[in-house]
Amino acid sequence: MEKCLAPSVLSADFGIIKEQLELIDKAGAKYVHFDVMDGMYVPSISFGFPVLKSMRKYTNRVLDVHLMIVNPERYIEKFAEAGADIITVHAEACTHLDATIDQIKSCGVKAGVAINPATPIANIIHVLDKVDMVLIMTVNPGFGGQKLIPYTLDKVRELRNFVNAKQLDIDIEVDGGINKDTIDSALEAGANIIVAGSAVFEGDVKANTEALLEKMK
Repeated sequence: MEKCLAPSVLSADFGIIKEQLELIDKAGAKYVHFDVMDGMYVPSISFGFPVLKSMRKYTNRVLDVHLMIVNPERYIEKFAEAGADIITVHAEACTHLDATIDQIKSCGVKAGVAINPATPIANIIHVLDKVDMVLIMTVNPGFGGQKLIPYTLDKVRELRNFVNAKQLDIDIEVDGGINKDTIDSALEAGANIIVAGSAVFEGDVKANTEALLEKMK
């Protein structure tokens, strides 16, 4: 599996978002992680498809859209039209997860399913043959700058072992508390898509991106 860094623009400076996207592009990041929060599934509110559509003009990287919203099926088409390449929904937020995954695929984009730290892998076993990516939250969703919850990496190992045993072609993404001190553990556990927010956008964006990518080699 290819290892890719997905800088989370939740931590970016939106006053200069074009320049920040250019910096992570030049540094070699292949994904841009876009967290959508509705104030209901998680306490915070972030941004929606108009912002994604604007960002699409400034980058040709993979737009990795993470929907932390209730009943995400209401907006999947809109996010696909706005330029999403991958749309990830939370298993806990979907009434009919299987149907929601089918809806994402019908829009011509890749489908991902996310689970929170306390949600077991068993809850998504039956949809793994339909998804392109699983996002294992390594913090409780809703806020940036949290510390990685150690037991979540056991879930990454469990999922990687299952995926390998079944020979499934699935990326495993981790999101939350990933920085220069924790990235090695996440990679060793079996993650290959690494989301990082403050570790990228606080300080020298290009240098931070390059430092994390160096650890992923």
